Amino acid sequence: MTTGQRYVPNWQAIALRGGAALVFGVLFLLWPQPSLLTLVYIFGIFVLVDGVLALVSGIRRPEARGVDWSLVVLGLVGIAAGVVTLIWPGITGLILLLIIGSWAAALGLVEIIIGVEWRREIPDAWLLILTGIVSVIFGLIVLFAPGAGALALATLIGFFAVVYGVLHLIVAFRLRALDEGRRT
Repeated sequence: MTTGQRYVPNWQAIALRGGAALVFGVLFLLWPQPSLLTLVYIFGIFVLVDGVLALVSGIRRPEARGVDWSLVVLGLVGIAAGVVTLIWPGITGLILLLIIGSWAAALGLVEIIIGVEWRREIPDAWLLILTGIVSVIFGLIVLFAPGAGALALATLIGFFAVVYGVLHLIVAFRLRALDEGRRT
């Protein structure tokens, strides 16, 4: 079984990650003036959920042998970022921005790598690469322009999460179609 094909039966975890990101993004777009503390908690919960789902996705791979260490590392980084954020909610806005930016850039790099591995085996793998590129660009903007203001940041986070979530859902449902085609 090739690298990309190992992910086909696990499309549900990718769909859950996309759905969580979409809900997170819509919350920020509908409620663009959260307090910094609310932003901290919402981000912490989102990254924690995303990390757990990535970790499970890396460990639970039906019909595949071994562990996908890139997803395990991605999951552990997400879990760590979420736990740190929730344990110390009073951190300053700058530190929160550094956590958000670093997490998004790391997440994007891993997804680009996975997408490149998939490109010969799974149609539309470019969608995961695009998701990674969006994530890296978002992370770099947050890291290098932290003075953009909380309201602008909330809106930017909302748009990022919606785009990220939609792209993950598209990838998940493409994988689902491949999974169903493989079973018939």
